[in-house]
Amino acid sequence: MKLTSWAIVPAVLALALTVETRARADEPKDLPPTPPAQQPKATGEKVGQAVDDTVQSIKRGVRATRDSLRDSLKEEYQKARTSVHDMGVHSRVYSRLHWDKDLADAPIEVDFHEGVATLKGSVKTLQAKVKAATLARDTIGVERVDDHLTVETAIPGVVKP
Repeated sequence: MKLTSWAIVPAVLALALTVETRARADEPKDLPPTPPAQQPKATGEKVGQAVDDTVQSIKRGVRATRDSLRDSLKEEYQKARTSVHDMGVHSRVYSRLHWDKDLADAPIEVDFHEGVATLKGSVKTLQAKVKAATLARDTIGVERVDDHLTVETAIPGVVKP
């Protein structure tokens, strides 16, 4: 038995005692002894079989739990890996837009999920809008850009605060 299996020893011993007690209770008291060829299994054999069955059942449960945990951990690892990748691409897009001198003051928000960069906010000119979309599209890891940027329009006679 491995060191990790010692935790089940008390349960197995309790089961063995229960089987032995039941076997003794089932033995008839006033019948003559049966010949050796016809004798039922000895108490030790019954206990051994019960222990073997219990150990096999525990092993099946451990295997099923291990397989379930392995599948769950694989899914969580993939989610974490995708999340870290998305953060890296998000950071690259964000820094390219905010370090560009034409877009540095523009209030642009960047969202990134599974290859898609979404740009929200406003820019001063149509050229700035095109430049922002192009910078995002040309960033490694971006497969598609959803451009939701608006161009600020100057209305004659209206002064911005």
